[in-house]
Amino acid sequence: MMLALEGVKVLDLSRTLAGPFCTMMLGDMGADIIKVEQPGSGDETRRFTPPTWNGESCYYLTSNRNKRSITIDIKSPKGKEIIYKLAEEADVVVENFRTGTMEKLGFGYEQLKEKNPRLIYCSISGFGRTGPEKDKPGYDLLLQGYSGLMSITGEPDQPPVKVGTSAVDLNTGMFAAFGIVTALFARQTSGKGQFIDASLLDSQVALLNYHGTNFFATGKPAARYGSGHPTIVPYQAFQAKDMDIILAVANDGLWVKCCRGFGWNDLLEDDRFKINDDRVANREVLVNIINERLGKMESAEIFELMEKAGVPCGPIHTVEQVMTHPHVKAREMVLEIEHPNVKDLKVPGFPVKFSETPAKLRKHPPLLGEHTDEILQELGYSEEEIKELREDHAL
Repeated sequence: MMLALEGVKVLDLSRTLAGPFCTMMLGDMGADIIKVEQPGSGDETRRFTPPTWNGESCYYLTSNRNKRSITIDIKSPKGKEIIYKLAEEADVVVENFRTGTMEKLGFGYEQLKEKNPRLIYCSISGFGRTGPEKDKPGYDLLLQGYSGLMSITGEPDQPPVKVGTSAVDLNTGMFAAFGIVTALFARQTSGKGQFIDASLLDSQVALLNYHGTNFFATGKPAARYGSGHPTIVPYQAFQAKDMDIILAVANDGLWVKCCRGFGWNDLLEDDRFKINDDRVANREVLVNIINERLGKMESAEIFELMEKAGVPCGPIHTVEQVMTHPHVKAREMVLEIEHPNVKDLKVPGFPVKFSETPAKLRKHPPLLGEHTDEILQELGYSEEEIKELREDHAL
């Protein structure tokens, strides 16, 4: 089967997570990702350890498959020449340096656009390339706090906490990939490239979604509800006799099914819980009643009753349970990758399934500079010229 982005060449000047996750998604769909790394050190996530897997950073391994790595000192004159040649042949450039850095190096959008008018240039940053905060550095944890995400995460009577994964970085990477694919589609008609400004802050503000609109409607800041939901009750974690579970009663119809399934006719007839508005108003009372009742039941019994009733209910899995789950395996969400240093490398797989243009594993996460000679030869450099570049410390 064909690959959706086959023939698209991406010059990847990004590092850490948001940028590399973006370009990995493009690579999964067939784009040729040329990952530029600093000689000797490379992407800083190569040193985000522990843990390691046979000496390789797990952090790096997770977000860099389907790429080729070339080491270039982008501050050296000869290194800059290589970047310019790569940009002239590229369809896309992705970078996530501090605001103004690319322009100082000579690799800003307007500078590269002169060499390649069809170039799509995606700039990923913490706060965006415009606005009063554009010069601030951006990291996932910082933006989890700045964006309001942490203010709505955690228990009501406890301090805010971060989300358990690098959600802001990863979401920004997905938005950036979406923006790039959209720009590629638009270029088919216009023939022109364009500048894409993706930021961690903008991405997370978009994902505040109903929390943001709720504020404008009520004038009240969103609160923390632990595992609960601000406008749906009961819709959260509860404690069964043997484990914590999720009970997701998302509407009034499911509430009726839930009560009948458990035999809770008293709750079904209680005016305090008739409709969702009532249950939200009496959240604390209802949650305490349900916790008390479920706490006397085994999780298996709860799951069986709710499945018969047609009410969403399930366990809270550990990462181990998820990554080894038969359904996850059946969905091909665990990729096994042949790697020169890591035997039996496994990473999370492709999240979107296509009937005609499926994602494909083509390359292992590259070793530092693994494809330097190969890429330079494609640009027309001879073996002698590559040798001289190494002697000049440009590679």
